[in-house]
Amino acid sequence: MLSPKRTKYRKQFRRWKNRDATRCNTLAFGDYGLMSLDTMWVSNRQIEAARIAMTRHIKRGGKVWIRLFPDKPYTKKPAETRMGKGKGNPEYWVATVQRGMILFEIHGVTKELAESAIRLAGNKLPIRSKFVMRRGLEQTHA
Repeated sequence: MLSPKRTKYRKQFRRWKNRDATRCNTLAFGDYGLMSLDTMWVSNRQIEAARIAMTRHIKRGGKVWIRLFPDKPYTKKPAETRMGKGKGNPEYWVATVQRGMILFEIHGVTKELAESAIRLAGNKLPIRSKFVMRRGLEQTHA
């Protein structure tokens, strides 16, 4: 699972930035990618499930980049606990995803294979997403 090796603080505020992404919003490494259409938190287990689905579909060919990292701890109080007495303990890690962020990138496979692999990965995530490709590739694959 993806998680930070160490953090400055054990618990963070649950800040919410419901706006468009200003960084990580263009393809930087691969030719094809998965772009988010919503703002949401994505857990480390969901990221790992999407990565496994994508790499198994392309039969470990090509190269895959994960462009998001879960660096925010998600805290939760135990079940049947009364209100108060502080914040709960960290349960898992989440990545904050904004609209327009590129989540995964693929290089070295055909367009059809990349599109089906990225759609599989998008089905594992709790957000709406779409398949994107590098600007110069539309003419070569059309």
